[in-house]
Amino acid sequence: MIFSRKRAGGARHARDERTAEVLDSYDVEESSPETPSRGPYDVSEAPDMPRLDLGSLQIPAVPEVEVRVQADPQGVIQQVVLVHGESALQLGVFAAPRSEGIWDEVREEIRQSLFNDGAAANEVDGEYGTELRARVRTPDGLTDLRFIGIDGPRWMVRGVYQGAAATDPTVAGPLAACLDGLVVDRGHEAKPVREPLPLRLPREMAEQATEENPAPGQREA
Repeated sequence: MIFSRKRAGGARHARDERTAEVLDSYDVEESSPETPSRGPYDVSEAPDMPRLDLGSLQIPAVPEVEVRVQADPQGVIQQVVLVHGESALQLGVFAAPRSEGIWDEVREEIRQSLFNDGAAANEVDGEYGTELRARVRTPDGLTDLRFIGIDGPRWMVRGVYQGAAATDPTVAGPLAACLDGLVVDRGHEAKPVREPLPLRLPREMAEQATEENPAPGQREA
């Protein structure tokens, strides 16, 4: 499953096993893969377009989509949420092994965690492969969630839809467009499997946040 994305229609990057055997038997150098028609992309294969660079994630600029980030005073991002109308998409990106994807295991762990909290979760076939849908109880009442996962080369993107897009994927619209144009910059450092990849505010945004919310020792008397 190396370089695979689990979505309907099969893995996007996986070579046909028989073709791989022929190439390997003749020791022929593999040609560079064509640029995929849609993402999430690895940074090595992404087409050029305007994006908000958050380090390991680069989010495309899509009209009417608001990018909300929660960051600490050092500019390290704890949460990324895209909002459009009554729908939201929370994004996370994690380290994965070179040899296989991890969404199957992660999905089962999410399902079990929801079950332990008293929420039933159902697996359904979605645009990126198997999704998980659940209805959970929050302080604001019952909330529908739709979990998706996309395995890439040594990374996994996890998305959680909320609102209308959680129950009806056809209304995801601009949020789905952000996912299709998303870029992951995994970096080359060795990382434990499932460790969140680092996300940081762009320098200009971090400086602005510091000016608007200075540390206690920096506040004027």
